[in-house]
Amino acid sequence: QVRLVESGGGLVQAGGSLRLSCVVSGSIFSIDAMGWYRQAPGKQRELVATITSVGSTNYADSVKGRFTISRDNAERTVYLQMNNLQFEDTALYYCNVNYRAGPGTDFTSWGRGTQVTVSS
Repeated sequence: QVRLVESGGGLVQAGGSLRLSCVVSGSIFSIDAMGWYRQAPGKQRELVATITSVGSTNYADSVKGRFTISRDNAERTVYLQMNNLQFEDTALYYCNVNYRAGPGTDFTSWGRGTQVTVSS
């Protein structure tokens, strides 16, 4: 069973920074793309940033220049450095991983989320 555990969320003032981490554990043959998504109250879940197995990144327009996604393949961990946080960034942040349990398989898994609250 694959498990994703997020950490690093919290309460921060506008303009502040947080660093989210997501550790992946379980029986995995290989990890493909990893990413962060967020969901604010009353809104749909949206993509924040993704990173491929070779390090190519993609960001939502709203976070470009402020957030940086990175990964440590040896540690099976994906990070999200969030700088200059704004009130609009307040949301529950979810980690997502696409992985293979064996050759020819393709799965996706989600963490339970970590809350980020930005006070104005």
